[in-house]
Amino acid sequence: MTLVISREVWRKIWNFVLFQAAWFACILGAAHQQIWIAIGVSAVCIGIYLWLHANAVSEHKFLLKALIYGLVVDTLLLQLGWIQFESPLPWIGISPIWMWALWLVFATTLKESMSWLQGKWALSAVLGAIAGPLCYEAGVRLGAAQWPNSDIQVFGLIYLALAWACAMPLLFYFSQKDH
Repeated sequence: MTLVISREVWRKIWNFVLFQAAWFACILGAAHQQIWIAIGVSAVCIGIYLWLHANAVSEHKFLLKALIYGLVVDTLLLQLGWIQFESPLPWIGISPIWMWALWLVFATTLKESMSWLQGKWALSAVLGAIAGPLCYEAGVRLGAAQWPNSDIQVFGLIYLALAWACAMPLLFYFSQKDH
């Protein structure tokens, strides 16, 4: 029995692998004050994504929308005092650049490895509400950020669950709108 994997499936697999590599590069790069690693790995992943997509203009628009959403979500989280990011570049008081990179790399998964969620608005919202806060908690445990205290952590996680429950369907909508 021969197993043949289609080109489309390979793209999804590689997209998932590259996202995981960029996620760890961003989190561990921030935790160890090595932001250049986060930016470099993320830039390669985003570059590959854009190279594979014929309509680069619409992809740039889509990625910009994801970046703006993420910047607002994370800056508000920071301004409310519910999280403290390591490596707060470029400016203290707004989401750090390595988080920008994470949002951009995450957005590359929506038309590739996570495309199976397209149009499944309720499911994507539920998964966002669960997976979003878990990713932040994992980042905290790996040293990329910290909760000021356990009481504030609860507010931060609830906020993130709501923000990601909105993010997933909204970003999927943007991904198909700009297609």
